[in-house]
Amino acid sequence: MNIRPQLLLAMTLTGAIATPALAQTQGTASIPDFSGLWLHPGLGFGPPLSGPGPVRNKSRLPSGASNFSLVVGDYTNPILKPEAAEVVKKKGEISQSGRIFPDPDNMCLQNPLPYIFWNFNVQLLQQPDKVTLVYMHDSDFRVVRLNQPHPATVVPSLHGDSVGHYDGDTLVVDTVGIKLGPHRMIDRFGTPYTQALHVVERYRLLDYEATKEALERAEKEWPRVGGVDPNYRGKGLQLEFTVEDPGVFTMPWSATITYGRNANHLWDERVCAENVQHDYQYNYFSEKDAHLPTADKPDF
Repeated sequence: MNIRPQLLLAMTLTGAIATPALAQTQGTASIPDFSGLWLHPGLGFGPPLSGPGPVRNKSRLPSGASNFSLVVGDYTNPILKPEAAEVVKKKGEISQSGRIFPDPDNMCLQNPLPYIFWNFNVQLLQQPDKVTLVYMHDSDFRVVRLNQPHPATVVPSLHGDSVGHYDGDTLVVDTVGIKLGPHRMIDRFGTPYTQALHVVERYRLLDYEATKEALERAEKEWPRVGGVDPNYRGKGLQLEFTVEDPGVFTMPWSATITYGRNANHLWDERVCAENVQHDYQYNYFSEKDAHLPTADKPDF
């Protein structure tokens, strides 16, 4: 059974607890306080609030939830165009053969949107002109410019060009210009994307009961690998995101990620690097050793 390193890390995370969100003021308008550390307990995308959802795992546990130790994307999902379905099918065949196919995480690369949302921990830093999102994987981060348009010509990057605004109690983020990386996929199943990819994120606070319900709904799809404190009765944070890419998908689809507060301020350093001492670092499709350089003595 192949278990990726981030799963082993996630199982050691302590429960996420929270403090009440405080209102901020930008000009004369009051905006919600999303700042601080947040944690979500599952590996994959949660179910949509309505409408078409993401590719799901064909490999299931006896409980009916997704088996995160074997990722086999459902290539029959009607959101996929035939060419994209074939890519997902081939990735699933690699998984079923007992091997692991390369992805942006296990190859220690920057994660594109919305793939990056797998990160269990995220930190939001709110400023008058921007919001910065920091993820635990290599302390990767994104910057969302507030109340500004996309430039006339967007220079593609792995995180794309993100602009946002507050719509009442919701932070809305619009991202385009997501660069095609060496392992271009938007999820754990290898679902591809093109440079036409367009992602819209909506962040809003949920009260305790709504957070509890959302986490329970998400757990039916992806079992918890990081705990949420069952005694906490504060607010949670929900991300709802919508994905459009006419080169890959037949229709827009959406998914959710529900977070609890990480009030313990635990932020373990997670540096991704090849390590030939662990089979998962080189037993990919080629099954070739990484052959990292070695030395008898350190050079420092």
